[in-house]
Amino acid sequence: MQLFTWVLITMLMQQPAAQAPDTGPPTFTARSSLVIVDVTVRDKAGKPIEGLKQSDFAVSEDGKPQKISVFEYQNLSSEPEPPATVSLSDQLALPEAPKTSITTHSPGEIQYHGKRLLVFYFDFSSMAIPEQLRAQTAALEYLNKQITKDDLVAILFYSSTVQVLSDFTADRDVLGNIVRGLPIGEMSEMAGLADTGDDNNEDTGAAFVADETEFNIFNTDQKLAALEQASRMLSALPEKKSLIYFASGVSKTGIDNQAQLEATINAAMKANVNIYPIDARGLMADPPGGGASKGASRGTGIFNGSVYNSQRSQINDSQETLVTLAADTGGKAFLDSNDLALGIKEAQQDLRSYYILGYYSTNSAEDGKYRRISIKLTNGMQGVKLEHRPGYYAGKVWGKMNGQDKEQQLKEAISAGDPVTDIPLALQIDYFRVGPTAYFVPISVKVPGSVIALAAKRGASVTQFDFLGQIQDETHAVVGNVRDFIKIKLDEDKTTSAGRKSYQYNAGFTLEPGRYHAKFLVRENVSGKMGTFETRFTVPDLAADTSGLKLSSIIWSSQREPLKAAVGVAEKTSRKEIDANPLIVGDEKLIPNITHVFRRSQNLYLSFDVYDAQPDPANTKQRRVKVSMSLFNQKGAKAFEIGPLDEKDLAETRPEAVAVKIQLPLKDLAPGKYTCQINVIDEVGRKFAFPRAPMVVAP
Repeated sequence: MQLFTWVLITMLMQQPAAQAPDTGPPTFTARSSLVIVDVTVRDKAGKPIEGLKQSDFAVSEDGKPQKISVFEYQNLSSEPEPPATVSLSDQLALPEAPKTSITTHSPGEIQYHGKRLLVFYFDFSSMAIPEQLRAQTAALEYLNKQITKDDLVAILFYSSTVQVLSDFTADRDVLGNIVRGLPIGEMSEMAGLADTGDDNNEDTGAAFVADETEFNIFNTDQKLAALEQASRMLSALPEKKSLIYFASGVSKTGIDNQAQLEATINAAMKANVNIYPIDARGLMADPPGGGASKGASRGTGIFNGSVYNSQRSQINDSQETLVTLAADTGGKAFLDSNDLALGIKEAQQDLRSYYILGYYSTNSAEDGKYRRISIKLTNGMQGVKLEHRPGYYAGKVWGKMNGQDKEQQLKEAISAGDPVTDIPLALQIDYFRVGPTAYFVPISVKVPGSVIALAAKRGASVTQFDFLGQIQDETHAVVGNVRDFIKIKLDEDKTTSAGRKSYQYNAGFTLEPGRYHAKFLVRENVSGKMGTFETRFTVPDLAADTSGLKLSSIIWSSQREPLKAAVGVAEKTSRKEIDANPLIVGDEKLIPNITHVFRRSQNLYLSFDVYDAQPDPANTKQRRVKVSMSLFNQKGAKAFEIGPLDEKDLAETRPEAVAVKIQLPLKDLAPGKYTCQINVIDEVGRKFAFPRAPMVVAP
């Protein structure tokens, strides 16, 4: 494999203590080396073992023994508690206002002795109205019939941000009022799976359906980042917590950030949080022929089984992330059942008894490395199973690092299992055929301008972005990597505008057809904050025979950049490689627009290749390819059309490729969402392709 080492950075405008005494509660002072571990001990039958003492446990970190400084046994009841008798005066009294933050008395203090901590987390960004009502009903049923004397419940709510509706409390009235007051209907419009316009999709009567996937490109990452934030909120409490995650699956967009999923799981493990996802959709059986809430499918898929297979695949994909969250945090996923309250009861039963162990690590180095925790019993008991988190990552102080430490940090981060996601990133991967078995794969990474604004607030006059990327094949062999940086001057007069810009970095690789894993890191060098984007992608084999017309990725752009603005192009890239790059035309480079959001003052540039079109009988050196483009508004009405355009000439540097480039001024289009359909026809070969994608035109 060969690394195609052109890289570019460009600015884009952003679119619209000692051991505790035997008596009294155990406490400990705040120290950075304090480590809390919740341990569940089970016998061969899976039943919790009770009555163990501090002397029965031995803890080691990276093989070195550690002194246990905090120890407590939590024994929790599983018997439901009947509602308390309410007097007339109590009924007339005004309800207490709930605490809307997760509070702790002092850092690390075990304040909930003998209590089961449950967190109801309602993700309304993924639920339609029937599912929101079903989750609400299940929560109320638990509060009325299943809550025990040892249960404390906190309620968190997510629509676009995480809100604490109630701190941990056993007050059924307060909790019930909050659950009954949930804003049913909020964010329900985001619940549907992305409609890709497949012939097997629901027939709505429109000309075709807009693919909303790109508009929700970060939706999955936002859900996971919100769960990570919730875990951090709960991390100050050393007790074990069970988070009941009411959702309707986590749908995939195709370019989801795997690093964010890993960061969410790691945050939950550090905070001693077990996640119990409950799919609020319940038992699903959508008939291919349509139902009361969904129209019949288009095409013939209803008769050959493809509709059912597609529906089942979509459901499985949306539940896969739920299962991963549960399995990797020690919880369980509750799927395909209409009795959602049973899922809450399972989480309640799992959290029956456990031990809290705390120790001050003898390794005080703030090196950011992984520390492995081992816990064993010293009383000679056989056939027991100890459940606890396997380890943690030590902290690291950015300001104390020298240049070598900073470089080593990047190298460790690219291979670490605990990705850092302080900086949100967007990433796009495309492909173009440049040889019989060689494909140019441009990768675009977008960084928000808020990172620059933060550096400016710290008084810096200049900052630097470090970029590190790596491509691995299916055997985990590294087939491409890139390491680069760019310095950015911070003008005080332009600090505010910098926060409204985004910064886009582009790199390219030459790869063979196959499946790959990409991981990119970005670090801002004033604050030391890092962002990670990790995803899998496939480079298709376009040399294989297919019934349809073969196309490259379609590059959407609103900006062309002088080639001399590219970082290191003149030094790293030969003229031959530049000529073979489909994103370079003359002395200008096309900058991909990842989010497909454009302003009316801009031009829309589309660029793609058509492969293996049949020769024109009148001139075998030319091809007869017709290209047209149509824009449809949200009502399905055609708002604009261009073409058909005649594309005849083959690209000089790419075999059997007809290069198509379209430029469209957007000044005459009304602001709003559109669906762009590109019609490509090989008149001689009688093959065609009709790719579609959404776009937004902003004022």
